[in-house]
Amino acid sequence: MLRSGKDHLDSIRDGRAVYIGKERVADVTTHPAFRNGARTMAAIYDAKAAPANTELWYEEGGERFSTHFLQARTREALLKRTMAHRRIADMTLGLFGRSPDHVASFVTAFSYMPEVFDAVQKGFGQNVVDYYQYLRKNDLYCCYAVLPPQSVRNPEYYAERKLHAPTLRVVREDDGGLVISGMKMLATGAVFANEIWFGNIHPLAPDQKAESITCAVPINAPGLSLWSRKPFERGAASQFESPLAWSFDETDSMVLCKEVKVPWERVFVHNAPEISRNIYITTPAHSYSNHQSTVRFWSKLGFIVGLASRVAKATGAEKIPAVQEQLGRLAAQEALIGGLVMAQIQNCEPWPGGFVGYNRRNLYAALNWCIESYSPIVDYLRELCGGGVFQMPADASVIEDRELKQEFETYWHTPQYSPLERMKLFKLAWEFIGSEFAGRHQTYEKFYLGAAFTVRAHNFREAPWTSFHGRVDDFMKSYDVPGTAG
Repeated sequence: MLRSGKDHLDSIRDGRAVYIGKERVADVTTHPAFRNGARTMAAIYDAKAAPANTELWYEEGGERFSTHFLQARTREALLKRTMAHRRIADMTLGLFGRSPDHVASFVTAFSYMPEVFDAVQKGFGQNVVDYYQYLRKNDLYCCYAVLPPQSVRNPEYYAERKLHAPTLRVVREDDGGLVISGMKMLATGAVFANEIWFGNIHPLAPDQKAESITCAVPINAPGLSLWSRKPFERGAASQFESPLAWSFDETDSMVLCKEVKVPWERVFVHNAPEISRNIYITTPAHSYSNHQSTVRFWSKLGFIVGLASRVAKATGAEKIPAVQEQLGRLAAQEALIGGLVMAQIQNCEPWPGGFVGYNRRNLYAALNWCIESYSPIVDYLRELCGGGVFQMPADASVIEDRELKQEFETYWHTPQYSPLERMKLFKLAWEFIGSEFAGRHQTYEKFYLGAAFTVRAHNFREAPWTSFHGRVDDFMKSYDVPGTAG
């Protein structure tokens, strides 16, 4: 059943514990730090619920469901999922990395292979399938936290003091379920979500059985709190002054659990450190969720390319051959990531049960390209802007004074744009190259999948080394070492 934006906003006014510093937020849908982001999320739900937006929903058993829950058995089904990702990404200019279609995608992929979870404990596979059906039927937004806090990188510190590291762990269990306590990072979008998935995307040591818990709980579960980083939306005076932070701050939160109860039906992995991490790569889950990431980047890059061209026009540089060359290069890069996205579909891979998944080699190549390319792309936008971002008045209030407005319109006018349109354009560009919002995205694009070496490790794992080596060996066998022939 598809929910409207109002339905979603109503569902997140439910007593969740969200903190900005010492302030507890009573209602994320009305608080100045989150309300516009919440409205952006509601707009996504309204778009999904609209009958005309057929790429965003599919029908099964007489009911409509969000396309990101579509189980794919054909290349066409994968393409439909991709088009849904693209439509959602375009609604946020590619700035919501963990929109509702991200985690839903890997939960959908998990439902293909319940036997992976049954290998831990019989019944866990059914738990995964049931959870997939629960999210799908209720059209819920699930976020995730799958990394330990950085403090656990020094386990000897805690061992010497006979302390438990602060990472999330099972503290006890009974017939009704488990109790978990500790911290996880980094729950992007959690303040707007209904559910949170806890897991482990990094390898665990064999003795970390308690930490290997993989489960899901409601965001408003007793004992669960979200500690938000500094929200950028609250510092946005208006959409004109901060056009991206105003509506597209998806937020990031540390998640703290204090004696949170998890019923057995929401437990998927327990006391199995190796499997807790491997579930993402022994199923199509990692490729499904990160395909969404590459589609989102594609959308974001398309916007940046358009912005770069507009900035070049505003500065009068658009006819300079060197600038045209660089704009052409940006356009080629946008086409390149688009091609890598479509290659994941064209070269799709079979999975057990008749399902198909996105091609992992093409996926990880795309992800590696994205994390390496974002900074140079933004730097080029910065070069195009030059000092233009600093030549504008502090804010648009100058037009409220008759004399200042006249001077502004006289001296800041150019043949290409009016003064106010120039200011509007450069403030938008600043949100990509220099604001706090821009800084967050610079870091996010480098690390949303982990450190760069982990992305390259995925590429190393998926590379067909036997084929590569075979070509070299076969060629060397085709000619003899001097003096050995015959």
